[in-house]
Amino acid sequence: MYQHVQRHRTGLYEKALPATMTWEEKLTATRSLGFDFLEISIDESDERRSRLDWDNETIYGLRHLCEQHQVPLHSMCLSAHRKFPFGSMDPEVRQQADLHLEKAITLAYKLGIRIIQLAGYDVYYEPASLQTHTYFVAGMKRAAKLAERAGIMLAVEIMDTPYLNALSKFEVLNRAVNSPYFTAYPDVGNISGWNYDICTELALSLPHITQIHLKDTHQVRPGYPGQFRDLVIGEGEVDFQAVFSTLKQLDCVVPLVLEMWAQDEHWQENIHTAQQRLNQACTAANLPQLFPEFATTTH
Repeated sequence: MYQHVQRHRTGLYEKALPATMTWEEKLTATRSLGFDFLEISIDESDERRSRLDWDNETIYGLRHLCEQHQVPLHSMCLSAHRKFPFGSMDPEVRQQADLHLEKAITLAYKLGIRIIQLAGYDVYYEPASLQTHTYFVAGMKRAAKLAERAGIMLAVEIMDTPYLNALSKFEVLNRAVNSPYFTAYPDVGNISGWNYDICTELALSLPHITQIHLKDTHQVRPGYPGQFRDLVIGEGEVDFQAVFSTLKQLDCVVPLVLEMWAQDEHWQENIHTAQQRLNQACTAANLPQLFPEFATTTH
């Protein structure tokens, strides 16, 4: 399933595809759309969290499908911790956070997933404090040890909330955790949306970046909270040419994941539009296009 390429390997976020699709349909669509892999979502919904309790027949059946269609599940977006955060003041919730991670690592190991993206929230639905931060850091230390034993990389997403919305903040957290299996998963949309300089941030954390989300956003301004999702690439304010120029300058060739959401029947057209615009940004940055098979597509 793996081929050496001169461009960045590029994956598709599962939620960019309609939820009604079967796994085989998702894998077929991912491949036909020109992506190298699919990023599975384990969010806070009961349906997707139940994937953590799949039996071996289900797990290895899906892995066989991936092999059959030559579309690996390279990474996992584990956002279930938004509902069960490591920083919660409730010890039972913190225990659930640990359990969710243990199950996620087991599932990832069996599916051949290399990277688990963790949500960079100490808490989400309860008030934040110094104590929730302290609990979160302790949880990340425990998480890193579990990951080390399994040989699976943890990568903390740079988020859409102020707590961890910059790679510079991750670097502080990283010093506290201090593990080679604890890394950063920058979302260029979130960094831009909070008005941080993407190029400086990427350069700062280069040794700790294992994967990158490509997403467009509108920036936070006085009286405006910004928009951090549901935009097609090119509709927001992220300077993708600057992002790709920086990756080229830094010689950063980590995998990239297109993060969009299938909101209506135009999901496939929206993905093609995003691909064309990312290709244009790559060309302007003198990088190989991510989707050369769609280079001549016009919209």
